[in-house]
Amino acid sequence: MARQNSSQAAAELEPPADLQGWNGRQLHELRRARGLTLKELSIASGLSIGLLSQLERGISAPTIRSLQAVSDALKIPPSWFFQPREGADPGEQSIIVRRGRGRMMAFSSDFRKELVTPDLSGALEGLLVTIEPGGSSGQQPYHHPGEEMGYVLSGEMELWVEEERFHLRTGDSFRFRSERPHRFANPGSKPAQVLWVVTPPFY
Repeated sequence: MARQNSSQAAAELEPPADLQGWNGRQLHELRRARGLTLKELSIASGLSIGLLSQLERGISAPTIRSLQAVSDALKIPPSWFFQPREGADPGEQSIIVRRGRGRMMAFSSDFRKELVTPDLSGALEGLLVTIEPGGSSGQQPYHHPGEEMGYVLSGEMELWVEEERFHLRTGDSFRFRSERPHRFANPGSKPAQVLWVVTPPFY
């Protein structure tokens, strides 16, 4: 990777005014949850290890360019990294997520995931997963360390765990080891909503 010259580095470290709400702890937690080292994230984002370290520790806030680079590397929206919207009670931010204040992770037009736990620092990650009609996580199964469970709040979904396929409807639930390859889809005509809990945090 090419080195930045001094003027480029100085510009990179000076955030615009609208990014002063940067919360570097969110970057640190998410990187660790993904199992990435600073070097690996540096390669994926094109940003220097030193800058990423400063961003994580809150010494520096990102420019719009570096924010987008990190977001693209981690496949999340830039809003992930900022404190809850103005009006949230600071005394409850580490415990409570109010309706409409969860951080969104829009992976595709097929489905979206909203984080319903305050952050990724604990042992559990709770997600509200909305799967559009005909939407899916893709034909390729995925796997990762841990365990997960879910409860279908509305609609229906198909869940594949290794070679087994399960059809779930409202009120059904599931649990499996995350090391087992898995994927999901919505075969219905209405959106499906699933409360999904993963340990340890994955996204």
